Amino acid sequence: MEYLEIILMFIKAFAVGGIICMIAQIVINFTELTAGKILVLFMLAGIVLTAFGIYQPLVEFAGAGATVPISGFGYLLANGAMKGAEKGLFQALTGSLAAASAGVSAAVIFSFIMALIFKSHTKEN
Repeated sequence: MEYLEIILMFIKAFAVGGIICMIAQIVINFTELTAGKILVLFMLAGIVLTAFGIYQPLVEFAGAGATVPISGFGYLLANGAMKGAEKGLFQALTGSLAAASAGVSAAVIFSFIMALIFKSHTKEN
């Protein structure tokens, strides 16, 4: 029974993550929005859905399928700010930074290591 639960967890994560990516692809295909604007749109969607209590049940249902996309980063920022707000105004401002610090630090460190290993170049159009 334990293996069946693990497989079901993977299926739920894959389905929810896939739906989020499908929505992003539809936005890319049918709008003139740039990649940066789409990223901001999805991050803000994660924040708004968290504020209304919609994203938390999605995270509990799908796990990494909801937290890995960029909307999950918005969820992380909003969740950290809301938990910090319970302790005071200053913690409301710094709570999101504390919640996201490990992920942002890892991204910066691994990006630096990859920049040392590989030679970067501009994309030819």
